[in-house]
Amino acid sequence: MERHGSKRSRPAELMPGCLRAISVRMNYWPAEAQEPWSTLADATRGYISRYALGRDYHKLMRRALARLAEALEERIGAFGYRVCVDSAPVLEKALARAAGLGWIGKHTNLIARDAGSWFFLGEILTDLPLPVDGAASSHCGTCEACITACPTRAIVAPYRLDARRCIAYLTIENQGPIPREFRPAIGNRIYGCDDCQLVCPWNKFARDASHPDFKVRHALDAARLTDLFAWTAEEFDARMRGSAIYRIGYERWSRNIAVALGNAHSSPEVVVALERRAEDGSALVREHVAWALERHGAGRPAGAAQPISG
Repeated sequence: MERHGSKRSRPAELMPGCLRAISVRMNYWPAEAQEPWSTLADATRGYISRYALGRDYHKLMRRALARLAEALEERIGAFGYRVCVDSAPVLEKALARAAGLGWIGKHTNLIARDAGSWFFLGEILTDLPLPVDGAASSHCGTCEACITACPTRAIVAPYRLDARRCIAYLTIENQGPIPREFRPAIGNRIYGCDDCQLVCPWNKFARDASHPDFKVRHALDAARLTDLFAWTAEEFDARMRGSAIYRIGYERWSRNIAVALGNAHSSPEVVVALERRAEDGSALVREHVAWALERHGAGRPAGAAQPISG
C-alpha cells in the first residue's frame, strides 16, 4: 500500500486516459467439496479456504476478461484497456460496489443479494465513456454474525478489519513467523479462513462454480495434516503448481501445517510427524515445529528453538 500510494484510488494513474472500470464477478463455490464445518471440526484434517481448492483463478479470470475486451473490439473497434485481476493496485471491492455488483459487508467482503459472497472480482479499465451503473445499497442490517465468528477477532468493528490479526493474512501474505498469540485460534486452518463468510446468512443464495477449474484438486477439501506435512518440497511443487497455494511456497505451507498440528489432539502419529521435521532446513519451520511439540509436551521448549527475526 505504501509503494503504490494514491494509485489505488486513481485508476487513470494505472492506465492513462482511463474513464471507466468494467467490474465483473465469477462464482467459485465448490459444491462437491467436503462440508466446511465438518472439516473445521476435525483436528486431524487441514482446512483450506474454498477459493484455493481448485486451480488458481488469476490466469483464468485474466483470460476471460481479455476475451471480453477482444469481443468488444470486434464490435466497436480498437479501444484502450487494461485487465486487472489482483495484478494492479485497484480498489476492486469499491469499484464493484459502485458498479452495483453488491455491497461491502461488515466483514469487508463484497456481498450480492442474489449470489452471496463466494465469488472472485476482476476489472477492465478502459477509455470508453460507458454509461455509469448505480451503486448497490447495503443489506447487512443489524447482523454481526461475521464479527463474532472471527477466530482471531480481526473484525475490530463493523466494516473495519485489522489485517494483522486476520488468518488469511497470517497464513498467506505473512512471510515470517505467525505471532504466538494467534496460533491457538488458527486451529486447523492451513491456508486462509472462511469463517466470516460461512456464517453470513446471505450465502444461502450463493451459486455453485460452473467452471471446471474450480473443482477440488488432490482431495484438499479434507486432507490429513500428517499426510500433508510429510510432503517433500518436490511433492509440493508437483501437486500445488497451478494452485493459488503454490505462491506461498513450501516453507510457509509447512509453517502453517506445523501450527495446525500443534493445535491437533495429541497422538503418537502427530508427535512423530512433528519430530521428523524438528531439524528442518528452514529456521522458520523449525521454530513452529518446536512450538507444536511443546504443545504436545514433547521435544525441547519452543523458546529454545533458533530465534527468527520478524
